[in-house]
Amino acid sequence: MSSLRDSAPLLDAYLSYFESKRTPFTIPGHKQRASRLDVALGAVVDSDTPLYGGLDEIKLTNQTLKKAEALAATLWGADFARFSTGGSTHANQGIVLALGKPGDKVALSRTAHRSILSALVLAGLEPIWLTPEIDQATGVPVGINVKEFEKIIDQKPIALLLTEPGYLGTLSDLSALVMSAHAHSIPVVVDAAWGGHFGFSDATPQHCLQIGADALITSVHKTLPGYSASALLLAQGNLLNLDRIEQSFETTHTTSPAGAPLASIDGCRALLQLRGDELITQLISQVNAFKAKVQSSFDIPIFLNTSDFAPGRFDPAKIVLRANQLGTSGIEIEKALQSAFIRVEMADRDTVVFLATLADSVEEFDHLANVLIPILKLQQTSPRATATSLSWSVVPTVAISMRDAYFAETEMVGSKDAIGRISADLIAPYPPGVAVVAPGEILTTSILEGLASTKAAGVRIAYATDSTLATYRVVKN
Repeated sequence: MSSLRDSAPLLDAYLSYFESKRTPFTIPGHKQRASRLDVALGAVVDSDTPLYGGLDEIKLTNQTLKKAEALAATLWGADFARFSTGGSTHANQGIVLALGKPGDKVALSRTAHRSILSALVLAGLEPIWLTPEIDQATGVPVGINVKEFEKIIDQKPIALLLTEPGYLGTLSDLSALVMSAHAHSIPVVVDAAWGGHFGFSDATPQHCLQIGADALITSVHKTLPGYSASALLLAQGNLLNLDRIEQSFETTHTTSPAGAPLASIDGCRALLQLRGDELITQLISQVNAFKAKVQSSFDIPIFLNTSDFAPGRFDPAKIVLRANQLGTSGIEIEKALQSAFIRVEMADRDTVVFLATLADSVEEFDHLANVLIPILKLQQTSPRATATSLSWSVVPTVAISMRDAYFAETEMVGSKDAIGRISADLIAPYPPGVAVVAPGEILTTSILEGLASTKAAGVRIAYATDSTLATYRVVKN
C-alpha cells in the first residue's frame, strides 16, 4: 500500500521539511530547536513549521497549498476549497462575511454554534431564527422542518444557514430544505463541523454538497484524524460569490498559518479518497457492536439509534447515551468514567456523548464497554421522563439587533433584576456551545432558571461575563 504522502502534497511538504537539513533565519522563533533552551518547550514546538518558509517558499513559489486545496475541491465535488488553521469558527466567519451587507437578513437554526452568531455581529447581518423540531420520544432536536423555513421566506433572507448534523447526531431533511431555498435563489450554507466523515461510505448519510447545498464547513479535527483547529471550507459558485468568499476568508484568517494543521487536512483528504469507504464502514460496525454489547445488559433502550429517526436523519457513528432512561445523571456517569481515566465529549443531566472516530479500535470500544456497564448498573434507578435540553428548547424574544447589543453601553445587574432586561452577552452551556440567549434578546424567568439549574447540574456555562450567574451583563436602559 502506498503512503498517504504520495498523493498529499502538503503532507509530503511537511515531512520533507524535517527530512532536509536547513538553517532557517525566518519565523517561527523556535526554529525547531527550542529544546536547546528547554527540553519541555522543545517537545511542544520543535515539530512545528509554518506554511511560509516551511511547506512552501516564503513567496509561495511551489503553490503547494493551492494544489492540495484543488484536490479537496475535486474530492468533495466543489468549485472552491480553502484549508483553515482556525477551525470551523474561522470558516464560518469567513463565509458569513461574504454573504451580504449590514442589515441583510439570514435564516438560521437556533442550534447554530456560537461562531455563527459571532460572525453575524461582525458582518452586521440580522438573524431570522428557525426553531428545530423536537422528537417527543427522545427529547432531542431533529432539524428544521421545511415548513418552518418557508413561513419566513417573505422576510427575504439572503441565505439559509444550517447546522448539520447537530451535536446529538440528528439531521434535517436537507433535500427538501435545499430544494425549497433554491426555488427562491437562496443559497444554503451548512456548518457540518461534526459531519466530516459523511459522503464517503454508504454507511453514512451523504455530505450536503452531494445533496445540492452551496457551502460546507467541516472541522477536520472532530470526526476525522486532523490536527486541532484544522477545518475545511468548500463552496459552489452558482449562488455564492467565490471571489468574495476568498476575500473574506483571507480577511479573517491568520497571515502565519501553521503547517501541521494544513498538512493534516491534506492527509485526511487523501485518507478519505484512498480508504474512506473501508474505514468508515469499519467504524460504523464497531460502534454498532459497542452499543449492542452495552445495551445487552439493560432491558430499556439506552442509546439513540438510527431506527429512532427517519432514514438518513441520524449519524450512525454517533454514540449518545440516554442517562434519563437509567434514572441517573449524565454528569455522574461522566465523573465515574473520569475516575477510570476515560473522557467523554459532552455530558449533561440526560445525555452523555462519546465521540468515536476512524482512529478508534475494537480494543478501545471493548475497554469503554467493560468500564461503562458496571457504572451504569450501579447508578441505574427508575427511568426519568426526557427533559429537552435548554440549548434546544429556547424560543428567543429579540429586542434589538445582536450588533447593536454588542456595541451598546452595558451594566451588570443581579439575576433577579435581570429578568425582562436585554442581554449583552451570548450565554451557552458548553459543550455544545449553542446559545441559550444571544446579545439583543430578552432574559426571561425560564431562561435564568434554566441556566441556573443547568449550572447546578455540573454543566459549564460559557461566555457569560459573570460565570457564577449571580449577575448578568445587560444593555443600559
